Amino acid sequence: MHPALHSWREELPAYFVRALAYVGGLAALSIAAAEFFQSPPLTDDIKPVHRSAWIEIERPFPAFALAIPEAAGQPSTYAIRRHAEGNGRKDILGLGDPDAPTPYLQVEIYRPGSETVNANGPDKIIADSAAALGPVIRSVDEPLVSKFGALNIVRFDTSIGTPRHCLGFVRTYDDPTLRISGWFCQDGDFVPRSTLACALDRLTLLAAGSEPKVGALFAQAELNRSFCGQREPLLAPTPKHRALWKATEAR
Repeated sequence: MHPALHSWREELPAYFVRALAYVGGLAALSIAAAEFFQSPPLTDDIKPVHRSAWIEIERPFPAFALAIPEAAGQPSTYAIRRHAEGNGRKDILGLGDPDAPTPYLQVEIYRPGSETVNANGPDKIIADSAAALGPVIRSVDEPLVSKFGALNIVRFDTSIGTPRHCLGFVRTYDDPTLRISGWFCQDGDFVPRSTLACALDRLTLLAAGSEPKVGALFAQAELNRSFCGQREPLLAPTPKHRALWKATEAR
């Protein structure tokens, strides 16, 4: 055999060994570099973004009205919120300054959808809905007679914002499934119970939409209307109640 060929065959295994050593060295260097330059692991827990169960409707079309002539000139608000999953609806009417010593009335008409509605007592309902005020519940009073029937009354004080005394109210219906709730707040003494009943006497329905039972409920409420203590509508369809809005009298 030719000497050159014999030398090449003997040295061939050595070439393979050196090549494998080079490749292995490069792989080890690549792994070490990746470990050195990679980003440090995240140590903080990822906090989920809280999403409200209720969605604010941008251009609400009012279905209810709260016409109180004694509060002429006071700011008023109307909001509609839809449940993100159950499609329940809340119409929220506000009258007055929500953070001032002057009277403020808020009424919420809640028509549940398929979402779960907890069967809470009136104090828990008021505490949850008025959470922004930091309500301090003082007592649950005897029911108040109104055109919507007997209202559960909850007295509470605010601990956030302007200190005020408030009367919370809750009325729940089974057929149709509907809840009327809210609160009437002011500085000084509590709002008289009769004043609250008079204010809710002015709550009326504008459009029932596809819910005829809601229309029937408000139609029956109008038959029970006391006209703020004066039951004869022909004499004074909307009589003024002197104690209803003290801000107007002071102005």
